[in-house]
Parts: sequence; structure tokens; C-alpha cells
Amino acid sequence: MAGGPEQKGMFSRRCVWVNGPLIIGAGPSGLAVGACLKEQCVPFVVVERADCLASLWQNRTYDRLKLHLPKQFCQLPKLPFPQDYPEYPTRKQFIQYIESYADHFGIKPQFNESVESAKYDEAARAWRVTTVSTKGSVRSEVDYICQWIVVATGENAEPVIPEIAGLGDFGGEVIHGREYKSGKDYSGKKVLVVGCGNTGMEVSLDLCNHNAKPSMVSRSPVHVLPREIFGKSTFDWAMMMMKWLPIWLVDKILLTLTWFILGDLEKYGIKKPSIGPMELKIKDDGKTPVLDIGALEKIRSGGIKVVPGIKKFSKTMVELVNGQELEIDSVILATGYRSNVLSWLQETEFFSKSGYPKTPFPNGWKGKKGLYAVGFTQRGLLGASADAMKVAQDIAELWKEDWNKELKQKKPNV
Repeated sequence: MAGGPEQKGMFSRRCVWVNGPLIIGAGPSGLAVGACLKEQCVPFVVVERADCLASLWQNRTYDRLKLHLPKQFCQLPKLPFPQDYPEYPTRKQFIQYIESYADHFGIKPQFNESVESAKYDEAARAWRVTTVSTKGSVRSEVDYICQWIVVATGENAEPVIPEIAGLGDFGGEVIHGREYKSGKDYSGKKVLVVGCGNTGMEVSLDLCNHNAKPSMVSRSPVHVLPREIFGKSTFDWAMMMMKWLPIWLVDKILLTLTWFILGDLEKYGIKKPSIGPMELKIKDDGKTPVLDIGALEKIRSGGIKVVPGIKKFSKTMVELVNGQELEIDSVILATGYRSNVLSWLQETEFFSKSGYPKTPFPNGWKGKKGLYAVGFTQRGLLGASADAMKVAQDIAELWKEDWNKELKQKKPNV
């Protein structure tokens, strides 16, 4: 039965053939692939569920955020950061760079299109990717048909919200780190920051600088390194040494220098992993060391209190695993993000249950039947850029091969 005009206006569906790859995600990874494809003159379409480029940076990061690594390790392919940018660009500068990057290469994503499903059609030998967009009361769906898809939704698609006993009973504010903007609203408040990674450390520092009283939960061992050693990026030193020395020796040198610069951190409640920072980084879990930008000074002075794991929450308190109870006003979950690929990609060979490629870096960028992934290396923007160039080159070769076959078929016999 056909619906009336009002019903028809509530839903629309169309089918689009993509003469090239469909790139899912308009963050740095997706834009990097697009830029490399542009240089190869390969057409593509980018779909993005948010209403802007790099939505994680634009909508889910705090005001004081800066890149933790020098800009040369964070720039995207084919276009470096402006020369007048500082060594560690700010959040605002990075967003400006991303927007100028898209403009420079003429990349115009289809915004507000959330991928609902992506499935390979064996009979058609093509991917069918269904996106959904809702504007007001109108829901529209698009079926993209393409030979290749590039999954560039990244490692930080969805926030990780841990299950902690009694958290639902806590009467104060509870937010994930993606909602945190500035410590100015927390002046004088007792804030529990759950997590002691780079985000937990920096949020705690920001809270302290705004006269809040942060307590930071340090449940798991973590490496904390100085951001710079002898005026040069610690990461830069590590990358340079790894060209000539075994990784165990690089770790030994880094940890020795760190001990001289930062001292013994275990007396402040920060335990060190048994595996060295670079070895831990290159393992499958890709755990990143914390680069100190001032939080340790506040920890030493007592401005930031380091506490052990949480046992349970009550209405106004948190009980720690050592039996200590803290009165708190707010909770900030600096508990990170995870991939959401498995919620929409109907594929079981390439991605593991964790939402990461089963094959580790540097070979986890290509699957079967035209499936690619960029931004899942757990090596930041440097790893994403490396994969983006490989993916674009591989697709370009296949696309040009198909194009040449088509031209030969159309060429008349003389």
C-alpha cells in the first residue's frame, strides 16, 4: 500500500555507484587517504557521521590540548604544517591545519551520514555500504556500491565507559573525558580523575591549574617519560636510537635518563611496567607511554593526589582498594576510546573482536575483496600516514588497471 505525501516525505532512499573507493571517516586518516588518491587522479567519496572534519578534535577534546609529539611526526602526507607553527601545535592550530589540508586537496566529505552496515556482495563482486542521515523528521538512506572501501573511523570512535561498582549511585557529576573542556568550572571542587594516561595526566594538571583538587586513579603500571631530553623530543631520540640499537637497549637508555630527570615515581604511587616503554609500544596492545608536560611537578607538590584502584562508589564518596575513602564532587573518566567497526562492518576475517586488524603493523592495512583500513596502527598520526600512502598506492594501481581494461574494450577494431 502506498503511503500518503506526508509518509513519503518521512523517508527517502537512493543508490549511488562510486567510481573508486568509499572512504568511511573524515578524520586525519580518511583525509590522508583522500589526498594521496587525489595525487593519483583516482576519484573517491568520503562519508562522515559528524557535521565536521576531525570531529574528535573539534568536539571531544579539551581546550588546553596540544600535540604530545613534535609536529614533524604528526603531519599528514603531501602537506606539512605551516612553518610558523610551534613545535607542539595547539588543538586550535591542528584543527586549522586539518581544514586547510582538506581545502588544499579539494576533499569534500558527505557529512551527517552514519554507516549502518557494510557488506560485500559476492554475486555483484562489490561492497554495499548503507548510510543513514536524519534531519528533523526526515530519515534518508543511501546505498553506496563500490569496489573498494577504506575504513578510516579510527581507534577512538566510541568512548570506553568502565563498569564500576556503585557509579550509578554517585550523586555528583560523572563525565567521560571527551566531554571535558576546561578546569575553570571545577575551581574548589574535589574531582576524581579515573585513568593516568596522557589524558588523565593532562586533565589533572588542568584541574590543578584552575584551583580544583584532583585525585588521579593509577590502577595499572604506566611509563612516564619526559617530553624532551636535552632539549630534544624523547620520541625523536627513541626513533633515532632504534635505527642503530636493539630495542631493549633503547629502553634501558630511556629509562635511565628518565630516572635522572624525573626521579623515582613509584614513591608517588605510579608503578612502572616490567616491559620497557618502546617494547610495550610496539606490542599488539600498543600502550603509549605518558609524556610529562608538568603534571609530575604538581604530583610532587601535592597539587595532584595519586590514588590506587577503585573498589566502589557511594552517593558522595569513593572507596579505594586500599580501604581509603575520599569525599568527591565530580568524576571524570579518562578511560579512553575504542573502535566501533564491528557494529557495522559485516566481515569476520580482517578485523578481530577488539575492532582492530588481526595482522599487526606494518601489514594491517589491506584485507580481502577490496577492504582497507587506515588509522588502526596504535602509532598515532605517523602510523596512519604511512598506511594511507600504501592504501592509496594500492587502490590507484587497481583502479588504473581496471580503467585501462575498459578503454581497451571500448576501442574499436581497425
